[in-house]
Amino acid sequence: MRRPGRPQAGAAVAQDRHPDAFHGRRRGRRLRKGQTALLTELLPRLRFELPAGGARLDPTALFGASATDAAGRREIWLEIGFGGGEHLAWQAVQHPEVGFLGAEYFVNGIASLLRHLDDAGLENVRIYEGDGRALLAALPPASLARAFILFPDPWPKARHHKRRIVQRETLDALAWALGDGVELRLATDDMEYARWMLALLLRHPDFEWLAARAEDWSRRPADWPESRYESKAIAAGRQPLYLRFRRRPRRA
Repeated sequence: MRRPGRPQAGAAVAQDRHPDAFHGRRRGRRLRKGQTALLTELLPRLRFELPAGGARLDPTALFGASATDAAGRREIWLEIGFGGGEHLAWQAVQHPEVGFLGAEYFVNGIASLLRHLDDAGLENVRIYEGDGRALLAALPPASLARAFILFPDPWPKARHHKRRIVQRETLDALAWALGDGVELRLATDDMEYARWMLALLLRHPDFEWLAARAEDWSRRPADWPESRYESKAIAAGRQPLYLRFRRRPRRA
């Protein structure tokens, strides 16, 4: 099978749009005064842009001396499409030594994450306002120690399937950016999209499924908090699936 090549850093670095954008509208309901204040005051300290001219992003440099463990090492985790930010903020609280990158296009979701970060006083999260695929294309090889794609828009109509974030090209870019043995987590409450995810990932030579029994994909691990969207899906009678894959070791 085809091995993923080096993603072209300059090819997908449009800040907000992509020819097959997986996101929908930019804004939802009108923001409250406090949310607007966070976008004005806190977001400029946490947002980052991608390098121009095809240069690679150094994600560790975004955090300065913060987000390191006792040995001075720094891991970088990425969540693509963090929604309301509940999961990302929870992980940041649990892992203060990790530097977190969150990619999100929806302004209301960014405002929600900022509220969580402000309430918890978190300093180990940085935000990219745009298409997560552009961010992936700008990352160095093996620079991520974990990645999440949780409850992405399933784009259920067949003519919109090209807009799904989980595509072969996205998995190739993740395989490039993830370190050997690193975990990729995905979740969806749409069974057709779950089959789509599994079909692509099980065929991909760089990922192995970590499930050994049915409960491994029907139950959230203890270190995987429930999001607001997920609780609504369960209340509506939809059963989420939790998929955990591992990046296989690179060939010499």
